Amino acid sequence: MKETFKSAAGEAAKDMAVETRPAPTPPAPAALAAKVRALGPTMTRSMQRVAEAVAGDPAGCAALTVTGLAERTGTSEATVVRTSRLLGYPGYRDLRLALAALAAQQAAGGAPAVTADIAVDDSLVDVVAKLAQEEQQCLADTAAGLDVGQLDAAVAALCGARRIDVYGIGASSLVGQDLVQKLLRIGLIAQAHSDPHLAVTNAVQMRTGDVAIAITHSGRTTDVIEPLRVAFDNGATTIAVTGRPDGEVAAYADHILTTSTARESELRPAAMSSRTSQLLVVDCLFIGVAQRTYETAAPALSASYEALAHRHQP
Repeated sequence: MKETFKSAAGEAAKDMAVETRPAPTPPAPAALAAKVRALGPTMTRSMQRVAEAVAGDPAGCAALTVTGLAERTGTSEATVVRTSRLLGYPGYRDLRLALAALAAQQAAGGAPAVTADIAVDDSLVDVVAKLAQEEQQCLADTAAGLDVGQLDAAVAALCGARRIDVYGIGASSLVGQDLVQKLLRIGLIAQAHSDPHLAVTNAVQMRTGDVAIAITHSGRTTDVIEPLRVAFDNGATTIAVTGRPDGEVAAYADHILTTSTARESELRPAAMSSRTSQLLVVDCLFIGVAQRTYETAAPALSASYEALAHRHQP
């Protein structure tokens, strides 16, 4: 079935890819606040009111029917249902169950701390404390929202790949280089591309049995999406590591691994926290591959250590 839509062109290929991709697992209750933060800017104002209500008062909203939540937020039942689906739940009933579970976690002391934005006049002690809290929350949100089924499929594809191409621009390119260095050390053939022209020319050579990975927090970076589309059309298995699973990159991704990010502020651009969550995801990919290919990965890793050991001697 996959080859059928790989060979199709334009919008028909995109539509069929979306229809064929397995439905993602609804996010864990702990990931709800992270989903609201990530998707909030793309929502209509009425949907934002629903999302903010359920994230801010999960216990109170869990007790409401769809009609009750619509009345509380000044929206319609249809808006509540659409918001539920955008957040990753099949319907409001599923969202309501997640809200009840989240409320129970918070009652047991599991509510995440909320830190203030870093101010220009903050002391370095405060900066360290705030950044540490934000990073911890970002990693926790990413772990909670990561679809393990999608991760497992991505790991399986990498284990059997003839070659692996990784595309990223700016901060995401650093994450791509990190992943490629790890994969090379366990014997896989991998390349990281931050030059969009080279990325496309390499993607043209991708075939069935190859894997292409696009890393883009926004999900709409053209210089990353274009080579992924070319690899997708040529039959490669494609993976997107993105903070926006509804972004344009998803149209050309067989497997989507969602990341989270801390709040962006004047002194803390999104690239900083998005890179943290991206590094967690690529570490999960690497460890998964190393586990499944241990018999070949372990000797390759040992050989790489030995080859470099003399460079670290006094």
